[in-house]
Amino acid sequence: MEKIRVMIENKQKAVKIPTGLRMLVRRCCNAVLRMEHFDSSAEISVTFVDNEQIHQLNKQYRDKDMPTDVLSFPMGENGVYDVDHTTGAKILGDIVISMEKATEQAERYGHSLEREVGYLTAHSMLHLLGYDHEDGGIQRVRMREKEEQVMAELGLPSSSSYVLDDDE
Repeated sequence: MEKIRVMIENKQKAVKIPTGLRMLVRRCCNAVLRMEHFDSSAEISVTFVDNEQIHQLNKQYRDKDMPTDVLSFPMGENGVYDVDHTTGAKILGDIVISMEKATEQAERYGHSLEREVGYLTAHSMLHLLGYDHEDGGIQRVRMREKEEQVMAELGLPSSSSYVLDDDE
């Protein structure tokens, strides 16, 4: 496998980042790329924010005036990505995770914060690779299957009580 660089930045103070969470995020990014047979070097940026910060981004970029759990900003289109000319890596894009929302959802679904952040990372990685669930239907189901496959591979138990929100 090629070199995968995951840059992680914590821009929030609302939730203490548990030991090992950054490593989990990296493992999650790698697992999705392996599953998708992505055979190039890649760069991904992951930022932890609070609800207020993600609310602003959601309003600015998606015209949705509310906080959300995760936002994906893909840099590629149809499998074509910008390349970091110093490393030759394809720049996949940015993932922004609300640690406050992740904590709320972990509690609601009865699983660990690690599992929730892992799930949100896998979900976002699929978006960075071109998956979309806006139309619902088969692509949404396929994304969910892939997300659960990554969670299983990383040893993060799935939660049978997980529901799909229509407003995601």
